[in-house]
Amino acid sequence: MKKKIRVVQYGVGPIGASIVQLMRQKQALVIAGAIDKDPEKAGRDLGEVVGAADAPWGVKVSADPAEVLSHPVDVVVHTTSSFLTDVASQLMECLEAGACVVSTCEELSYPFRKHPELAAKLDEAARESGVTLLGTGVNPGFVMDKLVLGLSSACQRVDHAKAIRIVDASRRRIPLQKKVGAGLSVEEFQQRVTEGTVKHVGLPESVAMLSDGLGLDVDTITETVEPVVATESIRTDYTEVKAGQAAGIHQVARGISHGEEKIYLELNMYVGAVDASDTIQLSGEPNLTMVIPGGTHGDIATAAVSVNAIPALLAAPAGLRTARDLPFCFFPPLAPP
Repeated sequence: MKKKIRVVQYGVGPIGASIVQLMRQKQALVIAGAIDKDPEKAGRDLGEVVGAADAPWGVKVSADPAEVLSHPVDVVVHTTSSFLTDVASQLMECLEAGACVVSTCEELSYPFRKHPELAAKLDEAARESGVTLLGTGVNPGFVMDKLVLGLSSACQRVDHAKAIRIVDASRRRIPLQKKVGAGLSVEEFQQRVTEGTVKHVGLPESVAMLSDGLGLDVDTITETVEPVVATESIRTDYTEVKAGQAAGIHQVARGISHGEEKIYLELNMYVGAVDASDTIQLSGEPNLTMVIPGGTHGDIATAAVSVNAIPALLAAPAGLRTARDLPFCFFPPLAPP
């Protein structure tokens, strides 16, 4: 019988809660600990914190990462922040403890352009400890980058890559609805965009990954964020959006090579969006289009992508890796990896 993989959940917010409940379904995994500094969670049973029907699990949430990481850990699943500078010290602590890390930090998905020095530092730390570090999720990490690269396998040449994602934010968790500015006035929305608190993080990272993966030689990446204004009142389980308020975001990132657009990524994520879908279009030889009607549910897929990556993460060479480096994979619940 193969040895079970000991995993620790770092961050027990909505995504972290989805991840641990999925990990409980995998016979090859054992949840060895959980880390969260929220005083409402620290000291409580993890199963009770995430609202599991089979709680308690006998695993306490700890506010002390060093204490949890002092015990044998194979993999840390990290879900605390979108910004690499905010989580770098957390990642370093995990790597130095000798644990592989899969993180949903969007900027970690492909950090080589925005944070080259920090990426190099994390890569060195992972190599020195003989472990692997990965940033992934649904987007970035799958829909608008890895899936595009996968589709390109059927192309002899790619001249331009385009991905359009339409997401009904009313189906998503409250932190995401806040992140896209649902319920703000247009003026508040624009101010929050300026402050950097309203936007989807990760489109430039996806552009960079596609540029390198498709050989499109992008030298400039641009990004715009505009409000989608509600034309009628909309109420969700968490938020009320009145007519004239921002319902969410229309965000576009472009990759430019020598003055010519090579990559176009468009994200429409707002409360009340109709015809949700994910569309990928590759122009080249041949032209290819793929559509996922209804789109890829972000919360469900983020948990799935993170957990499914664990076997490939453990098999990958030590260092900082990206979704581009790892194969598409599914982690069966009953079979060991």
